Amino acid sequence: MQTIPSDFLAFSITQLRLAETQIQRCVAQLSEDQLWHRGGDHENSIANLLLHLEGNMRQWILHGVAGQPDVRVRDEEFALAPTMSGAQAHATFTATLAEVCNALAGVTDDQLLRLTDPQPRPNIPPCTMLGAIYRVVCHVHHHSGQIILLTKQFVARDLDLTLPRKR
Repeated sequence: MQTIPSDFLAFSITQLRLAETQIQRCVAQLSEDQLWHRGGDHENSIANLLLHLEGNMRQWILHGVAGQPDVRVRDEEFALAPTMSGAQAHATFTATLAEVCNALAGVTDDQLLRLTDPQPRPNIPPCTMLGAIYRVVCHVHHHSGQIILLTKQFVARDLDLTLPRKR
C-alpha cells in the first residue's frame, strides 16, 4: 500500500534519477575542456558542479540520513584547476547518486521525521530527514539546470531533454 512517506521517497528517487539522466546526456556531448571550462574564477565548471553535487549528496543523505561518516571537503569541490578528469567527476557523481538512491529506498516512514544536522552551521539549523531529502533533490535539480544551460551554450543547440518541440 502506498503511503505519503513511501510515495515521497519513491518520487525523490525518481527525481534524482531524472536529473542524472539529463546530466548524463549533457556530459556525453562535451569535451574535457568544456567540462572544466569556467568563464571566470567566480563561476563553476560543469565538473565542479558534479563534484559539488556529489559532496552535497554524500553529506546530506549518506551522512545525515544513512549515518555514514561525514567525509566531505567542500572547498575541494570548487578547485580552480582540474583535480581529476571530467569523466572521473561524472563517474563519482553517478556512483554517489546510486548509493543515495539505495539509501533512500531503505528509509522508513518513522525515520523521515527524525532530526538530523548533516552540515552544522549557525545559518543551517537541524532539520528532519524529510527536509534533508527534499533539500538535496531541489539542490540536484538546481545545479542540473545550470549544467543544461552551460551545455546548450557549448553545443549551440537545443538538447531536446523533454518532449520534442516544433520549430
